[in-house]
Amino acid sequence: MRDRRLQLPQLIITVFLLVLVAAAWLLKMDMAVLFNESLVKLVMNGVLVLSLIPMLNVGAGLNFGLPVGIIGGLLGMLVAVNFRLTGFYGFFAAILFSLVFCLVLGWVYGLILNRVKGREEIAGTFIGFSFIPLMNYFWTLAPFTNREMLYPIGGQGLRPKISLEKYFNHIVDNLWVIRLGDIEIPFGLLLFFALVCLFLFWYFKTKIGRAIIAVGENEAFAKLSGIDIARTRLTAIIISTVIAGAGICIYTQSYGFIQLYDAPLSMAFPAISAILIGGSSGKRTFVFEAVLGTYLLQSLYLLTVPIANELLIPELTEILRTFVTYGIILYALLVREKGRRSVL
Repeated sequence: MRDRRLQLPQLIITVFLLVLVAAAWLLKMDMAVLFNESLVKLVMNGVLVLSLIPMLNVGAGLNFGLPVGIIGGLLGMLVAVNFRLTGFYGFFAAILFSLVFCLVLGWVYGLILNRVKGREEIAGTFIGFSFIPLMNYFWTLAPFTNREMLYPIGGQGLRPKISLEKYFNHIVDNLWVIRLGDIEIPFGLLLFFALVCLFLFWYFKTKIGRAIIAVGENEAFAKLSGIDIARTRLTAIIISTVIAGAGICIYTQSYGFIQLYDAPLSMAFPAISAILIGGSSGKRTFVFEAVLGTYLLQSLYLLTVPIANELLIPELTEILRTFVTYGIILYALLVREKGRRSVL
């Protein structure tokens, strides 16, 4: 049975979020605009959170190596921009390119994690933090030819931020937007998110998906049942990496810029914090927990900025975000470790 104490962060964030909503209403902020933005933020960050589920369910732990999948997605978008692909076709091409890169990176990443079974979270952290500096060298030497991607002086090396204005900026955000008064529902964006959720829900109903869950719940029993443990773990890690690649594509088209160099370095922590807030124990995780946690955390982030500007020092906003993100992860890890000791 899941430890009920793991629900405490979820309750704290929910209460704090309700307080922020009340404060925003008292300050006469435009609630419709805030609600509209919260839907975009949900999908913008939600796909990255969903990418954590296969690795959690196979027993590989929290994916602190999320930057591996993010790099694959960034490579896919860079190739699409380099070929000057625009509109929906450009975005679709970026997804396809990222799929190829993420399959290769996920396969290598999975082989490494299978060699360090039981220490995946620590290994993933070091892999992510070492892979980013390695890719920083690549960004400075990459043979891309689109001048809009390169430094204006010298003509070599990718810029830290590459604008998508001429390519596929907000292409999914603006797809099939439904307007109900002041409320704007990005139906196309939500549909993309729903399709990823449905894919995961369906996948874990298949034979391979049930094998992943079986390995995560009881590896010894799964082995006796004839399940190839290493292959199942590798499959789950590759799926997580591929979804992370698609997630950064969605994030980037909403943000409007491709962020390179050290930008992806800490992107794993808000995603992990979100899934823990949603109620995940760090083991068996459901799609609903990822969606709920993402909406709670991103709504919290969204509301703290305008309220801090009105009532507090604006610089306190980032401090609050950092405290919440890392505090939730620390709490979950401490409770999980305490639960393991009690079992022993």
